[in-house]
Amino acid sequence: LTGRVPHTSTQPSIRRVSVNFTSSRRVELRQHTVCCYFATRSRRGKVIYLYTFSKPLPLSHPHVTRKEKMINTGKLAGRTLFITGASRGIGKAIALRAAQDGANVVVAAKTADPHPKLPGTIYTAAKEIEAAGGKALPCVVDVRDEGAVRTAVQNAVAKFGGIDIVVNNASAISLTPTEQTEMKRYDLMHQINTRGTFLVSKECIPYLRKSNHAHILNISPPLNMAPHWFSNHVAYTMAKYGMSMCVLGMAKELESANIAVNALWPRTAIHTAAMEMLTGKESDQFSRKPDIMADAAYAILSKEPRLVTGKFLIDDEVLQAEGITDLKQYACVPENADKLMPDFFLDVEPEKLVEFAAEGSHAASLKKPAGEAAAGGKIEGLFQKIESLLSEEIVRKTGAVYEFKVKGEESGTWFADLKNGTGKVGKGNPPATADAVLTMDSKHFFDMFTGKLKPANAFMTGKLKISGDLQKAMKLEKLMGGLKSKL
Repeated sequence: LTGRVPHTSTQPSIRRVSVNFTSSRRVELRQHTVCCYFATRSRRGKVIYLYTFSKPLPLSHPHVTRKEKMINTGKLAGRTLFITGASRGIGKAIALRAAQDGANVVVAAKTADPHPKLPGTIYTAAKEIEAAGGKALPCVVDVRDEGAVRTAVQNAVAKFGGIDIVVNNASAISLTPTEQTEMKRYDLMHQINTRGTFLVSKECIPYLRKSNHAHILNISPPLNMAPHWFSNHVAYTMAKYGMSMCVLGMAKELESANIAVNALWPRTAIHTAAMEMLTGKESDQFSRKPDIMADAAYAILSKEPRLVTGKFLIDDEVLQAEGITDLKQYACVPENADKLMPDFFLDVEPEKLVEFAAEGSHAASLKKPAGEAAAGGKIEGLFQKIESLLSEEIVRKTGAVYEFKVKGEESGTWFADLKNGTGKVGKGNPPATADAVLTMDSKHFFDMFTGKLKPANAFMTGKLKISGDLQKAMKLEKLMGGLKSKL
């Protein structure tokens, strides 16, 4: 038994319940949003007493057990989870965590054959789930296809007898401004993110109503109406917020059926294969592992549905409420645990994000000489220095042509051809069609190339606007990392 019944002015209510209790099973102090349970075992070993307090104890209380990591409790044993996008990334991580309890997992994803750039298929994920202790049903599912979703749900019920938990994880992203967003890309995001979430939930609800532990968990953000989360990628924000609006509406709609509906979102960037494709292999330097989302999801899905519904939850806050305060273990690079990139849609002021970017790149060592203008006269010299550092290796690794539309004190158009020959940079339009066009103020431009401002953070905070190939644009982060010590 961990902890003992504390002295408190609140008189506990006591109820007697019969349980199957074995001496080898450890009884832990549990903290819930509504009450705390302190379990003791009777001499006969068949009865426990639950002392219920009206308010949870704070984490600082000496009787609250702190955990170094999330411990599987067995609460999902025999439960059936229908997880979209579970062949890799966050979806697979959640599946593997549930599998350790002995859960049944429906791997609902599109990837049946290996992807040339993204690892994993529904079949490899199923093997990992079964190796972890669960049972798996791989289903080829495009969440845009109503028939495919319905068939997968029916197959899941036929194999496992029902569905207890739905995790809407499948998502599409295109971080483009309005004029650069093709309608087919707009439709894709809305069909997968909003419509797919609604459709999967709709098809599963009849079976969730029959479960005594029904949850829907959407991997979507809190509904933050700050304009800067819309202005750079309004189509994506609308599609992602559609998933969150499903939480808002369905939580109230399904409350009487005791079906919990919640959203979970990461505090920081999460390193997945998709993230690596978007921002480059170095994205792990400022990201956390998918494990933090898996552990947070496990904590939510283990709770009684009536205790947590209609919530927009953040991964590290969920874990801290469970007594896990050491979050360094989730950083891909533990040494950078305090330099992680915040994720989209959270209440972090844009200027704070820029400060974070500067701190993470040791900007203190790059101070301007006294009395010098912020960026006046520097950009031309900067490009001359970059040109002297170009090589066939840089061109081979980058493979892109960039056009820079600079505003402010040194307004003008510049280019960097890092696709042909040994590379070329200069003022004016690029000699070949640009793969990506980057628009920003001259001060921010100089800060970005000297390591004070990361391109990803500049984009997130509206300092940088990108049109064209976003993936190639983000390759600049790797290039700048290699050049900043020489500039």
